[in-house]
Amino acid sequence: MREECKHFQSRTYDSGEVARFCQLDLAPEAPWRCPENCPAFEPRLADVGWVHGSLVEPAIEDEPDVPGPEVADLLDRAEDIINDVAPEALAEAREADKRNEKRQGRRWWRRN
Repeated sequence: MREECKHFQSRTYDSGEVARFCQLDLAPEAPWRCPENCPAFEPRLADVGWVHGSLVEPAIEDEPDVPGPEVADLLDRAEDIINDVAPEALAEAREADKRNEKRQGRRWWRRN
């Protein structure tokens, strides 16, 4: 991925796993590669001239030995699975929150 792009994002989780992606979802082979000559590439201006210390993200893991179009297809299918499940999982979490709120009784603040 082109980490110097304005649209590049990364998240590091407590487990040490790092998610790298394009905010615009224009990198079908993320986290390994952005498309050549990406029309949305813009250099990141916020960190120009900065010196990065030891908290810089870890290196990207090795790219799998799968041809390009197959990787993009696999990642697209995985994304579709997540997108199909997300609304249902979110609804379940909200319902659980409502049940917990009822069990705990009134909150310490008053609603107007």
